Amino acid sequence: MNKRQTGACWEEAVACYLKRAGVEIREQNFRSSQGEIDIIGYHQDCLVFFEVKYRKNDSFGSPAEAVDIKKQRAICRCADYYMYRHGISQDTAVRFDVVAVCGEKMEWFQNAFEYRRAGRRG
Repeated sequence: MNKRQTGACWEEAVACYLKRAGVEIREQNFRSSQGEIDIIGYHQDCLVFFEVKYRKNDSFGSPAEAVDIKKQRAICRCADYYMYRHGISQDTAVRFDVVAVCGEKMEWFQNAFEYRRAGRRG
């Protein structure tokens, strides 16, 4: 199995996990010229954009650490486009979560990062 196939398998496993935890999944693998968001859904009256990161082990750091500022900005740009395309109000409560998978262990980080505007530092 190549990296892309492994990632797709884990994204599906995470989607199942999130559904059992009460997330209403709206879309998986949303792609645009702005980037990609792995899973989009609603949880506790919040629109949530999920980034799924998988690593076989933590010898190169935890999967969650791989969601750096550059990746966060790309996710935020893509989230803006998703909301625009679907007519979702900017007043909608939004959250950015990361689900880190290391080996067989899954860890869900709610509010993993705040909204980051493109071109802004920090």
